[in-house]
Amino acid sequence: MDPIIFTAVVLSLAVASLIDLRSQRIPNALTLPCALAALAYHLLTQGPQGLWFSLAGLGVGFGLMLTPFLFRVMGGGDVKLLAAVGAWVGPQMVLVAFLLTSLAGGAYALVVLARSSDVLRGVFTPLRAALYATCATGEFHYQPAPAASGLPKLCYGLAIASGTVAAMLRTVFSSGWLAG
Repeated sequence: MDPIIFTAVVLSLAVASLIDLRSQRIPNALTLPCALAALAYHLLTQGPQGLWFSLAGLGVGFGLMLTPFLFRVMGGGDVKLLAAVGAWVGPQMVLVAFLLTSLAGGAYALVVLARSSDVLRGVFTPLRAALYATCATGEFHYQPAPAASGLPKLCYGLAIASGTVAAMLRTVFSSGWLAG
């Protein structure tokens, strides 16, 4: 793992996480320069092959988050943040980062839900009713909680940061980068 890439990604994710926690948004003013810097860095250090590597990572990162965005369970800033990360780390590592991000996001969601028993009850009551209906009819009929039911919003930038840093550290420790 290139130390410049590692540093750029960690700093970008730290800023994105802080902004997301404060405003529940990840601004284009952060994600666009981050992605452009990645494309320029790879082009300057590896030529056209580096640019294609970076573009492939950007596309994979964007594509992985597009479906959740279209189903309105993910914000646009989250999509663009993972795309920018992909532009830095490439298609293979952004896939690993996405998988680890999903795990981190699930754990984060469980912690947030567990902090509010009313919210937890609001989530599990319709789920329990759906399971009973499924057993009775053989068809799954789940009615999600209405948007105004007070479900907390998750700042997914934090999960993206956790998953991406874990993926990068996995590479760092397996490659011996810290050993010199």
